[in-house]
Amino acid sequence: MIKKEISIGFLTGLFANIIGMLIYILIFSEVSVSQTITESIEGDFMGTLITAGAILNFLPFFVFLKKEQHYRARGVLMASIMAALVIAILKLV
Repeated sequence: MIKKEISIGFLTGLFANIIGMLIYILIFSEVSVSQTITESIEGDFMGTLITAGAILNFLPFFVFLKKEQHYRARGVLMASIMAALVIAILKLV
């Protein structure tokens, strides 16, 4: 039961991060989404896009806390930590 709740939170965190990235791209980019992602990989600013998307993780995190779904909130936090690790790896490479 606990693993299921954490998994739901983790997937929610990943989904929120992806949606946040897409919203950021649609608002601030003048080119298509695929072209922006390609340019971000080539231009070494993919970490910036991931960071911008991770801001949206605040929403499900606090919603889960408000509903006292602590294990789901923990899953969202784990997704945020994973995003931070990916950003750190991208900065080192």
